[in-house]
Amino acid sequence: MFHISEEEINQVRQNADIVEIISSYIPLNQKGKNYFGVCPFHEDHSPSMSVSREKGIYKCFSCGATGNVFKFVSDYENITFPEAVQKIAQKIGITLSITTEIKKITKYEIEYKIMTLSNLFYQNNLMTEKGKKAREYLENRGLTEEIQKEFQIGLAFDKNSLSEFLHQKNYENSLLISLGLLNQKKEFFYDTFLDRIMFPIHNLNGDVVGFTGRIYLPNSSPPKYLNSKETMIFKKGNILFNYHRAKDPIRLEKKVILVEGNMDAIRMYSCGFKNTIALMGTSLTSYQIKEIKKLRVPVILMFDNDDAGFTATYQIGTLLEKENIPIHIVRLSGEKDPDDYLLKNGIEAMQNNIKHAISFIEFKLNYFKRNKNLQDSEELAAYIKEVLKGMKENTDPILKEITLKKLSNDYDISMELLISELDHIKEKEQKQNEKIKVSQEEQKIIKKTKYTDSIFHILYFMMNDPIYIKMYKKNLGFIDQATYRGIANEILAYYEFHKCINLADFLTFAENSKLKKEIYEIVTSINDETIDETIMEEYIMSVKKIRKQNEIKQLKEKLKLEMDSNKELEIVKRIAELKKEV
Repeated sequence: MFHISEEEINQVRQNADIVEIISSYIPLNQKGKNYFGVCPFHEDHSPSMSVSREKGIYKCFSCGATGNVFKFVSDYENITFPEAVQKIAQKIGITLSITTEIKKITKYEIEYKIMTLSNLFYQNNLMTEKGKKAREYLENRGLTEEIQKEFQIGLAFDKNSLSEFLHQKNYENSLLISLGLLNQKKEFFYDTFLDRIMFPIHNLNGDVVGFTGRIYLPNSSPPKYLNSKETMIFKKGNILFNYHRAKDPIRLEKKVILVEGNMDAIRMYSCGFKNTIALMGTSLTSYQIKEIKKLRVPVILMFDNDDAGFTATYQIGTLLEKENIPIHIVRLSGEKDPDDYLLKNGIEAMQNNIKHAISFIEFKLNYFKRNKNLQDSEELAAYIKEVLKGMKENTDPILKEITLKKLSNDYDISMELLISELDHIKEKEQKQNEKIKVSQEEQKIIKKTKYTDSIFHILYFMMNDPIYIKMYKKNLGFIDQATYRGIANEILAYYEFHKCINLADFLTFAENSKLKKEIYEIVTSINDETIDETIMEEYIMSVKKIRKQNEIKQLKEKLKLEMDSNKELEIVKRIAELKKEV
């Protein structure tokens, strides 16, 4: 990872016109001193994102997305913060003196190092004389030497050679067991992977976190595939196989192909479909959905050509549809999976399948027909209702019109009745969602006290101008809650170092803060654009008043337990003083 100095980052930020940069991604219209556009970070139908040239920030009043120009480009293009700085610098003609960043020691530095060493060890094994049969097997499967190197494919020997190698590096058995590289049976230790071709599994950043081992010898014992167990660095639900290689091709192709297995992804990638990623034998998790959504491209689902793959296509497609991610479906005929299909039918046939991928609604029309006799009136009615329920998530009006007309023509049902039933389903769903939303809003109101609201405003004001930092130091100086006190201290430290502050630059600093989440929560929650010294004074007075009220409560509780009459009198006097001040 490359490193950019703070001075250069600030130089780029100060010279980048946030309105011009954001308007190169989404249309913006000026209303007053700010600019407004449709927010790209949620399903937005009316302009709810405000962009302030004066403050150098954007804010969506619907989903809460907020930040400076770097944050927008980073989130929109799904790239890292330094990559966003570099991209903006190129746009505005600033040349950066990029240096190699010294990698920081992470929590699991040793674990990642062991997995990297293990991967290199397996790769070396494959290239030895003893790895000849494995190489022949891979070549017979169409995995050339080039592909083997690209995917860092290796080989586990038939004895405990990996653990012996790692013991020489002074790594203990307990650590190797925790990483799933070693097993123990009573007092006997043995390598987890023996006599298997090894496929490394990388996390989204490209670090090796686990392995898939495949048998290749005719007399090998099952299972055919053996995966690493979940460990402190390997969580299946956080992995999208081949993501670290595919993310750039995905941006270029403007679509992502999602398949079931590692071999499917490897085969697709090696045949030129480099925008392919795979699940890890699990259903789609919220974490994976979030990462896919960040790509902001349509998803093509291409799962196995069996009943399980058919069901998985519907279930995963439904999850993606709820997140308003455009979905298309490819159902391969004749072969079980993309790996077999490409081997037997070739690249051109696969390209043709992708070119003619069907919409998710069209797929659902077929899916809901399963096990139904559409000649029976009751089963036909149940089918129609299922299709209409399945349409409620889709926002494409043309596709809806086509689907309704198809149902109307195929089953001789009036369009009016179908539209009426669809509206009824939507209305029912909307009422349920409104109940949930009201309940959530009520919880937010209860959770956010007047005290917290005042603290949020004080900190927000401090991020915007040194005047409010001076007012805080002079009139308040301390926040009771540790988290918000930590944010105040970071603001003070930033100001002391830079001798100036504005919100856009402070948000750049916040990218590396442990309190980043809380800082963005404050910025997102403040919708009031009015900032002046009188309002700041009011919030400071409010905090002071609540503090005194809390102190009165504590003193009253203390008074109940106090046995010394002199101390009782002191407490009563203090309560009276506080009440007078309040």
